[in-house]
Amino acid sequence: MSDERTREIYERARLGGNVALGARPAMLVVDLSRGFTDPSASLGSDLTGVVEATRRLLAVARVRGLPVIFTTIGFEPNLKDGSLWLQKVPSLGELVVGGEWVEIDPRLGRREEETVILKKGASAFFGTNLTSVLVSQGVDTVVLCGATTSGCIRATAVDLLQYGYPTLVPRECVGDRAQGPHEANLVDIQAKYADVVPVQEALSYLEAVKGKTGALTQ
Repeated sequence: MSDERTREIYERARLGGNVALGARPAMLVVDLSRGFTDPSASLGSDLTGVVEATRRLLAVARVRGLPVIFTTIGFEPNLKDGSLWLQKVPSLGELVVGGEWVEIDPRLGRREEETVILKKGASAFFGTNLTSVLVSQGVDTVVLCGATTSGCIRATAVDLLQYGYPTLVPRECVGDRAQGPHEANLVDIQAKYADVVPVQEALSYLEAVKGKTGALTQ
């Protein structure tokens, strides 16, 4: 099916409306760990462009005092906590807690005060305390970056919608190991779950908010 035909079908179904953004955003950087950004890892690919674009957003978020949250996938050495996912993707077994592939890509310059959530599923919400982290910091909007577009980014975008968080996905800040799944999933994320935007639009949004998002007061 051609891209034009897909566009016509989606337009007829009235898919792809824009979400109303809030005033207290956080950056959520999903799985830009060395296991995904280093091409020498089984699951890795060259995501240099994604890392560099994400660094641009991180710089603004940090200056404005906005929450920054990272996720990484990691399993115990016995891999029992990997459940069925490791049957489907055996190479995930290389992501062992404490190992080099679980480390956040050092090019992102993760700071000590920035939360790192260890996850064992595709969505950043599955089996984690991400919801509590967002609520405790008064977050009402999420800028979602990371990898992979067809896997953990899509799964997280779906859950962000379902938990009521308007979400921006800067196109240059997400990546995949193959272009076809990357592009197809961006189309569907834009149609159903979040706003896929140029990185400059996300930068402008972050620069416009007041910053210094803090915990909610009673």
